[in-house]
Amino acid sequence: MGDMNGTGTITVPEQLHGYPGVAFGGYVAGLLAGRTAPEGTAVRVDFRRPVPTGAPAWPTPDPDGGTALLDADGVLLARATRAALPPTGDVPRAPSREEAEKAADAFRAHPPEGQADCFGCGLGRTPATGLRLHCGRVPGRDLVAAAWTPGDELAGPDGVLPPELVWGALDCPGNAAGRLLAHRPAGAVTAALTARLLRPVPVGGAGLISYAWLLGGEGRKYTAGTALTTADGELCAVAEALWIEPRPRT
Repeated sequence: MGDMNGTGTITVPEQLHGYPGVAFGGYVAGLLAGRTAPEGTAVRVDFRRPVPTGAPAWPTPDPDGGTALLDADGVLLARATRAALPPTGDVPRAPSREEAEKAADAFRAHPPEGQADCFGCGLGRTPATGLRLHCGRVPGRDLVAAAWTPGDELAGPDGVLPPELVWGALDCPGNAAGRLLAHRPAGAVTAALTARLLRPVPVGGAGLISYAWLLGGEGRKYTAGTALTTADGELCAVAEALWIEPRPRT
């Protein structure tokens, strides 16, 4: 879906934005992770500046084995490095498919104010134009979740979700956790995303469960864990994200 041309530049189409004109962070992180380490290895991606849509950016190997993403002026936009994540046993138990369906329905019925037309969680997206990760609060648990079946149009030639879209599915749920579990304001951005992909993610079939929980927060920053499982709770991918809220208007 993104454009990787012969010169090795990355150009993210406007359709794949988080906020208008800004490339969807999880997707960009996934592209950089794929250039940094084999699939199944944990990678951390730190965003230094917004990555624009429709403009080429240059992924460049770092001496330490990471990958830097530079704009046309050589300014650092993001950097990917190998990382570590807690054992998967630390991930909360996934909600049931029924619980995740009810949570997503509740979110769609009463979305929080300021919801963006995001590739990951925009309410106006179709299965062909977005991920539609509409995570709502799970009653009785400190989780947000969505039952999710990726559109067939998102599958790769092998019938599974491309790794960069799996990374994308680990992004927006963290924002939903901040907004619905801690009443954080709209407009937060992903400052860092660390993820490990554990198994191929199927498209179609019984579907998937995406969910997130809060790990901590201070001031305008908070951290969230996210996970993606099969409909019967088998873990496919896990992540931890640092989110930063916009500065209050004066």
